[in-house]
Amino acid sequence: MARKTRNPNFDQTLSILRAHSFDIAPYADTAGAVLVSKHGAAAVLVPTQGTEAETAPVTFAERPGALAAGQVARLLDRGYQKFIKTSQFELPATASQLQAIHLFSEELSQLTGGISLYNESLGTTSDLYEYDRLKGREAVEPAAARPWELTAEH
Repeated sequence: MARKTRNPNFDQTLSILRAHSFDIAPYADTAGAVLVSKHGAAAVLVPTQGTEAETAPVTFAERPGALAAGQVARLLDRGYQKFIKTSQFELPATASQLQAIHLFSEELSQLTGGISLYNESLGTTSDLYEYDRLKGREAVEPAAARPWELTAEH
């Protein structure tokens, strides 16, 4: 008979993270959330609610990103370069920042029991994708008329 694995709860997960040198601090913007940081990267975790708490004790209030001015910066991909974006500023991302985010998210995923995806294991994935040649293109031309569809005039 197969043994049932025991999943840790939210507090046990936080103690596991502390044991692996993660810095944990309360996060003021969301009730019950904690800011978890290491290697210059951070994420905001909250306890999972409902029946999903049995399989994964934590969920992300903010996905992993670079830690800048006490907040988690989002990773923005513009096609030619990645940027670190916060509510106050936007800076080009350095290779060391991208490596830190990748290392942090891999470690966090393993320790919290998250799913490891193939595309995320290859490198750092961005939160936003804004390509300059495509920005605003959809608003330029209205949809073409379809003469085969009935309208109110027919």
